[in-house]
Amino acid sequence: MHSALAVGLVFAGCCSNVVFLELLSRKFPGCGNIVTFAQFLFIAVEGFIFHADFGRRKRAVPIRYYIIMVTMFFTVSVVNNYALNLNISMPLHMIFRSGSLIANMVLGIIILKKRYSISKYLSIALVSVGIFICTLMSAQQVASHQPSPEEDGFAVFLWWLIGIAALTFALIVSARMGIFQETLYKEYGKHPKEALFYNHALPLPGFLLLAPDIYYHAVMFTQSEPYHVPVIGIQMPILWFYLLMNVITHYPLNSFYFTSLAAHI
Repeated sequence: MHSALAVGLVFAGCCSNVVFLELLSRKFPGCGNIVTFAQFLFIAVEGFIFHADFGRRKRAVPIRYYIIMVTMFFTVSVVNNYALNLNISMPLHMIFRSGSLIANMVLGIIILKKRYSISKYLSIALVSVGIFICTLMSAQQVASHQPSPEEDGFAVFLWWLIGIAALTFALIVSARMGIFQETLYKEYGKHPKEALFYNHALPLPGFLLLAPDIYYHAVMFTQSEPYHVPVIGIQMPILWFYLLMNVITHYPLNSFYFTSLAAHI
């Protein structure tokens, strides 16, 4: 019962998270950096208060390993969100990221020398076919897109290819991060809450490199039309509301990822 409830909540959170992300990206396709920053900041603050006990709790895993993991996690998060600015549609973005199963299996075979059952190979093959079909249909849609006078049709398609390459790169790095985290859990024990906190807190200084873009979109969000939030009865710019809801629904997804990885080791 508890497992079913957890899966249901994560599924609902995932759907809600994607809805609010699409609402943001429709208005500002290049808003990935501010979305990523807000997600990281929220989880870092929550972890600093409730897990790290305002910095008083001692780490179970040496900080040098978290720095390696954080580099990969930060890269994956930024690249995934920025891909929406490269002519990648939201459905393709969602489906392509499900290819993490494929990347995990391939790297597991190469790095950890794992072997899987025939049924798992078959399942991965079916997922791969589905992703390929979706990508092919998206390519045809981009190729048939009628560019506006200021757009170059070839450039639009080229940016789409770069977006696909970015998503592929993020998949591989994400799978490698999972393997690295798995080895850490085996050596130092399972500490998913600690990993969740440090993976989001340590990268925060890196967003200084993206500060101009984040500030620009913050100004644009503030200038969006006002929205009356139901239940609590306050009014705020609608894009800030979308961002807030995206951040809130993003938290259980990341928490579930780190916890489920620990549970399967």
